[in-house]
Amino acid sequence: MPVEEFVAGWISGALGLVLGYPFDTVKVRLQTQTTYRGIFDCLVKTYRHESVYCLAPFDLIKVRLQNQTEPRARPGSPPPRYRGPVHCAVSICQEEGPRGLFRGAWALMLRDTPTLGIYFVTYEWLCRQSTPEGQNPSSASVLVAGGFAGIVSWAVATPLDVIKSRMQMAGLKHRVYRGVLDCMASSVRQEGLGVFFRGLTINSARAFPVNAVTFLSYEYLLRWWG
Repeated sequence: MPVEEFVAGWISGALGLVLGYPFDTVKVRLQTQTTYRGIFDCLVKTYRHESVYCLAPFDLIKVRLQNQTEPRARPGSPPPRYRGPVHCAVSICQEEGPRGLFRGAWALMLRDTPTLGIYFVTYEWLCRQSTPEGQNPSSASVLVAGGFAGIVSWAVATPLDVIKSRMQMAGLKHRVYRGVLDCMASSVRQEGLGVFFRGLTINSARAFPVNAVTFLSYEYLLRWWG
């Protein structure tokens, strides 16, 4: 059922994206900025001063827009650097060239290639462990397996996610990394090994509900169509 699986995956992925986007914004800011004391401080300041509006070039644009901290629609305040996704893409091309849209692409690929495999293997294994032979997994099993699959995959992905976000923001800060390894070495030299796990807590907090909902909706849509 390729068509049904595609539609089910698209709908469940969209639900997961809507649920996880605010947490993703906080995660990116914690990874690339040093002005926040922690997750709660970032959440409060983001909510108080602005609203969050709603993948290599698309992911880059997302990260740049998420890092805008200028208050919106406040008299006397400076306007945001980017007025939206299209303006962001055009500005990057004008200021950094077309290659600027692909900043962090290697780190993105290195992050996603192994973690996607870990993600699905973890989900399948947990479902099988909690489901009798020959039966479909229960809703509770799908929710738990999906949630923990998300946490495990993000635990593996977070170090390269930090590097990806920093390389994507480097053009805006007029900083040049010679590549993934240079960004890693520079980050460790300035902030220690702990920098690779910046955002892990918010990643995990986001990963469980997002992926639980994603897999539950996917499984139920397939059963409904099946």
